Amino acid sequence: MQIKEFKNKIREKVITQYKALFTQEQVQDSELKAVLSSIIDEIASRERTVITEEDKKKIISEMRDEFIGFGPIEHIIKDPSITEIMINGPNKVYIERNGKKQLSDIHFDDERQLMALIYRILAPTRRRVDESYPYTDVSMDDGSRLNIIIPPLAIDGPTLTIRKFLKELSRTEDFLKLGTIDNRMAQFLTACIKAKVNMLFSGATGSGKTTTLNMLSSYISNDERIVTIEDTAELHLAQEHVVRLEARQPNIEGKGEITIRDLFKNSLRMRPGRIILGEARGPEALDMLQAMCSGHRGALAVLHASSPQDVIYRLETMVLTSGVPMNLEAVHRQIAAAINLIIQHEQLPDGSRKITRLTQVNGMKDRQVVLEDIFLFDMEDVTADGSVKGRFRATGVVPVFYNLFAKAGIDLSKDLFKKD
Repeated sequence: MQIKEFKNKIREKVITQYKALFTQEQVQDSELKAVLSSIIDEIASRERTVITEEDKKKIISEMRDEFIGFGPIEHIIKDPSITEIMINGPNKVYIERNGKKQLSDIHFDDERQLMALIYRILAPTRRRVDESYPYTDVSMDDGSRLNIIIPPLAIDGPTLTIRKFLKELSRTEDFLKLGTIDNRMAQFLTACIKAKVNMLFSGATGSGKTTTLNMLSSYISNDERIVTIEDTAELHLAQEHVVRLEARQPNIEGKGEITIRDLFKNSLRMRPGRIILGEARGPEALDMLQAMCSGHRGALAVLHASSPQDVIYRLETMVLTSGVPMNLEAVHRQIAAAINLIIQHEQLPDGSRKITRLTQVNGMKDRQVVLEDIFLFDMEDVTADGSVKGRFRATGVVPVFYNLFAKAGIDLSKDLFKKD
């Protein structure tokens, strides 16, 4: 009997006869190894197969990783230099290291092993994947984000995308070391958080939006009541008074769904000191803008957009899907009154991530929202080895909301914005 077939028999027996082992809060490593050893001996005896001690140890180690770890990807999950893992079916596992993607030599035995990993990850959550709902997002215990999509939607087999949570990026000093921002931008952003400036974090997928939001949220006062609203819980705030709200998928009958918009409306009745929206992607954008206009200062939200101007276009579209009859001029008035600052993120050709624009919303002109860059990153050259050369610079624009800093007791010199 092949090792692969042997492992399938072990997997089936553990799942059918030892489910109780995994309902415990924490599976005992020694107990699991003893169970696996017993199962191996039983199957070998029944099938009249000889398993060497070396093979037995190897099978126990691999199965142990599978049942209480991450199976074949266990070691790359623990590797801090790897920021993203992309599993395209059982035979193709890509990793991202230093912003560059590469194919690894990792393989799963087959789709059954990969699906077993998916079910184990989802077991302690309220999420599911099956034929009626073949994709989902989930946040893991360490804060990493995982997207799952399975056949028939994923033609080449179950597909997982794991974006690892970078615990070491928790203060502006960490961003300065990486060259994500410069010192002036760091001072400005922390002042904006403390002064309750309404901010949108924009950029493409994987550009660092949520990482920046998590980092800047550490500067929110511990006295504030913070309500976070997310499709999948990903934010990890250090403050004590945090209420975390998460949307709910429909059940197997297609009922019971709770949307981001439902949660946002409810949050306004919870007396929030500050609202953080994990991602604006639909009609909840109108509720967010109206909340900002009605005195809920210091709101933070993530949005996918490739430039500050695209942020405005996306907000237009999202507001117009709300079902509330509004013309474009009214939408622009809402945006101009609500948003103070757009923080634009980019992943550059060399894999580095930078905040490339800090752009303020400065009212309206000719019925359009006026955008002005306060700081930006000028990309000057790409060297032969692919490294990006450039510099951060101030445009000379002083924020129109500068008075908010003084009101919050923050001493921020106007010299910070002096044009380079």
